[in-house]
Amino acid sequence: MSTTEHTATGADRLRANDPEPQEPVSPGLKKVGGVAGWVDDRTGAAKGVGYLMKKVFPDHWSFMLGEVAMYSMIICLLTGAFLTFWFVPSAGQVEYDGSYLPLRGVMMSEAYASTLDISFDIRGGLIIRQIHHWAALLFIVAINVHMMRVFFTGAFRKPRELNWLIGAQLSMLALVEGFAGYSLPDDLLSGTGLRAAEGFMRSVPVLGSYLSYFVFGGPFPGEAIIPRLYSVHVLLLPAILVGLFTAHIVLVAVQKHTQFPGPGRTNENVVGYPVMPVYAAKAGGFFFIVFGVVALMSALVTINPIWAYGPYDPSPVTAGSQPDWYMGFADGALRLLPGWLEFEALGFTFSFNVMIGAILLIPVMYGLISIYPFLEEWVTGDKREHHLLDRPRNNPTRTGIGMAGIAAYAVLMFAAGNDLMAIKLGLSINDITIFLRAAFFIAPPVAFWITKRICLSLQRRDRDLVLHGRETGRIIRTAEGRFFEKHEPVDAYTRWNLVQHEQHQPLQLEAGVDENGVASPTARKDRLRAKVSQFYFGDRVEPVTPAELEAAHHDGHHAEAIEHEPRGGAPLVEVGSGENPDGEDGQHR
Repeated sequence: MSTTEHTATGADRLRANDPEPQEPVSPGLKKVGGVAGWVDDRTGAAKGVGYLMKKVFPDHWSFMLGEVAMYSMIICLLTGAFLTFWFVPSAGQVEYDGSYLPLRGVMMSEAYASTLDISFDIRGGLIIRQIHHWAALLFIVAINVHMMRVFFTGAFRKPRELNWLIGAQLSMLALVEGFAGYSLPDDLLSGTGLRAAEGFMRSVPVLGSYLSYFVFGGPFPGEAIIPRLYSVHVLLLPAILVGLFTAHIVLVAVQKHTQFPGPGRTNENVVGYPVMPVYAAKAGGFFFIVFGVVALMSALVTINPIWAYGPYDPSPVTAGSQPDWYMGFADGALRLLPGWLEFEALGFTFSFNVMIGAILLIPVMYGLISIYPFLEEWVTGDKREHHLLDRPRNNPTRTGIGMAGIAAYAVLMFAAGNDLMAIKLGLSINDITIFLRAAFFIAPPVAFWITKRICLSLQRRDRDLVLHGRETGRIIRTAEGRFFEKHEPVDAYTRWNLVQHEQHQPLQLEAGVDENGVASPTARKDRLRAKVSQFYFGDRVEPVTPAELEAAHHDGHHAEAIEHEPRGGAPLVEVGSGENPDGEDGQHR
């Protein structure tokens, strides 16, 4: 028996390094592999596809905002392709004889008649129309909220300035695409919008009438505008949007993805899940969730009921006509601009009370948005790459500027409904308009100041939390009869997020002349930059340093004194614990 056992053990030892038997590959998988190999031999795509499949993406809910924008655009493309089968982009007049009885026998354009046919006579046409409209609105919302996330977290910094520019152009073109889309049905509301657009074009000094004649192909309304809008809405702008989105996604894939700070996360790595199989499965499921929510809204909530408006006719237009919400800020600007901005000079009428809000506002607004990353880089002088995001509270000035812009936008949106507010609330429309004019100049600075003070207060709270820990609510009495509340120190992971950020110092103004008394050619620019830097970083709360934390843990009275001394240096991660959140020893700065 012992000899047999010894022989078996020896045989097992000889086979210890033998390869494990593999399951035979199925015929179907062999065919797939053969096709993939054939394609790779001719395109060399395996390397690029493998890189993309292994690409790591961080897992945070705010990154889904960009995905919602992308999925909404895909839904618009799919439903738009369906609608093009039956929509007739023509202003030619026909007599309606479809299923909607209230309009039967009415003369209307072929565009309006075909839209009615899609809504009432094409199976599934109405819900596809509504999905298309709701998805377009969701696309504009998602892309703007996504840009807010990028702005407030500083994700636009080097090397992502180009992606920020792409996002700004996507947002602006989405407004134009939406306007072109809801103008196509040629109903009373969309026709009124086109009539307003024609008036906006005419407000351009000297060239306005020529611009209007060129766009409409003659006097308004003409028969050329609907086919032209159709080409712009279906071919030109979608191609540009898809191209910009593709460039955006390619840049995201080429560059490291941004991530929020945390243990183990640095500018040199990305902590998350690879595209295959985790992220692809999650993204695919999220797409169907977005599609399902849009379909549910479209099934339950009516939007743009063109049959209730009737075909376009200038005579029944009322003051209650308003564009879709995303053009509300421009409509509000028109209502707030004073009438004295229209005047005559050199034989021409200059209607700046219309042109500023209708023509200049959108390009100026998006121009300012586009140049902001370069302005902040000039102020800070920071040329480094940034892959870790900021907490908004840790950059109070940037956060305040963002809230000031949102406040100005909100005032313009409220102004777009000044007539409805006057009617519903029984107030004077003139008083409302004067109040909103004042609010446009007062609200942004107030929003900036309040936001900045809140951010600084939150930073001071973070400092106090790191130095003194959390309040436990337990009162302890010492042998000497003193009472104090016991504080519980925060854990190392929480402390990391509270102290890891950098704090820029204001630039110091240097002498404007050299040792020979020659004035510097950049002295004026340097003075301006120093002033702007002081505006950005003059009020700041420094992160806790190792010395402050050690003093707080060993000598509370001494810590109070240190907190009032000038502070500098890099922020602390962990002091003297022997193990930090990254799994390394010692103290980190």
